[in-house]
Amino acid sequence: MKILTTNNGSYPRVGDKPGQQKLRQKYRQWEVDEISDEELEETYQEATREVIDEQVQAGLDIVTDGQLRWYDPISHFARKIKGCKINGLLRFFDTNFYFRQPVIKDKISWKEPIVKKEFTTAKEYSPVPVKPVVTGPYTMAKLSINEQYEEFSKLVRDFAKAISKEIDTLAKAGAEEIQVDEPAILKNPGEFKIFQEGVSKIIEEKNGARIALYTYFGDAAPLYGKLARLPIDILGLDFTYSPELPAKIARLGCEKGLGLGLIDGRNTKREDNQEILDTMRTILPNVGSERVYLNPSCGLDYLPRKVALEKLKHMVKIAEKAKEEFE
Repeated sequence: MKILTTNNGSYPRVGDKPGQQKLRQKYRQWEVDEISDEELEETYQEATREVIDEQVQAGLDIVTDGQLRWYDPISHFARKIKGCKINGLLRFFDTNFYFRQPVIKDKISWKEPIVKKEFTTAKEYSPVPVKPVVTGPYTMAKLSINEQYEEFSKLVRDFAKAISKEIDTLAKAGAEEIQVDEPAILKNPGEFKIFQEGVSKIIEEKNGARIALYTYFGDAAPLYGKLARLPIDILGLDFTYSPELPAKIARLGCEKGLGLGLIDGRNTKREDNQEILDTMRTILPNVGSERVYLNPSCGLDYLPRKVALEKLKHMVKIAEKAKEEFE
């Protein structure tokens, strides 16, 4: 068994050090036409290099681009998917963050790459593998206002077709692992069949890439058995909402790659090494996969940048201890 460390999506855009406010400042200037698109793009690229450097400095085996260009996980995709219009703000689950809610006005279809450029730019900068992240079809459909489809399942299906095209594009661009975020299913377990059909559709175009399905912001324990049977390569789970989850995995086992969201991405408090290692000792003897990932429970944009970096460094130290025991 190989234990790897990775980020789970976002990374704080700004920090307290000199120069770490630059992206926010330049974006504000761009909004009032004080700087050009080209100058804003240069700032994005500079900031992307910085957040990748920090993740590499922390010791991660796999990094992300930090999602610096994303206003939120929903509208970032909806803006480039045919059939969507962007509406007002709505709270993103139980966080203090908001997303711009899509309105479905026409049949959903993929029209152009959404995160390919972000991925390829990050890939050029990074000395370690970069994992692109996409928002899954069920969550996209569930958090939209549907004014077009009579059946919700058909809306999920068409979002799945669109996201599968994006996965195909990313795989062909060199993505070895692609993370698909599906937090909404934990709040709506009665729609698991619809969700499952969407997941089955998106993997059709993976072209050899490993598909990592990540859930968060809810208790995954009640759905764990079903999630573990999905046709995916990696299952990422948020343990901060699920006190019963370690015992359930120990009882049912897991043959897929497992993403252990044991590092709280929303709490500044540092985790206790021994508690994390004890939880891993409960889980790992019952995991049959070649790869296990230690990662934050969710994206890190909910934390101050300095804290996010320290969390990642601490996570890597815990993983090193676990490797001594399990690899």
